[in-house]
Amino acid sequence: QVQLVESGGGLVQPGGSRRLSCATSGFTFSTFRMSWYRQAPGKERELVAAQNTEITKYIPAVKGRFTISRDIFQSTVYLQMNNLKPDDTAVYYCSADNGDLTYWGQGTQVTVSS
Repeated sequence: QVQLVESGGGLVQPGGSRRLSCATSGFTFSTFRMSWYRQAPGKERELVAAQNTEITKYIPAVKGRFTISRDIFQSTVYLQMNNLKPDDTAVYYCSADNGDLTYWGQGTQVTVSS
C-alpha cells in the first residue's frame, strides 16, 4: 500500500523557518521524482519544488529560501523553508511521480502570521 505522510506544518511568524517531512512507503522511492506542492485558499495547487536524481528546481517565489532534499535510506523527502512570508501560507502536499504513476500525501497546513 502506497503511503505519503506529511508532517511539520504549523503556525510560524514571518521571517521564521519550518521543515516539512514526507515519509513514504509502498513504492521504489529512488526511482520517483519527489515534489512539494502548495495550495493557498482560493488558489490552484502549484508546484513549489521538485527533485529527481539529476535535477532540482524551484519556483521563483521560493528560490533561495526553500530547499528540497531526500533521504533515500529513509524514503523521506524534506522541504526546509526559511524566511517565511505570509504569502507562503498554504496546505503543502508531497507528491511522487515516475511519469506513469502519481501519488499524493494528505497535506500539512503552514500558516505564516504574526
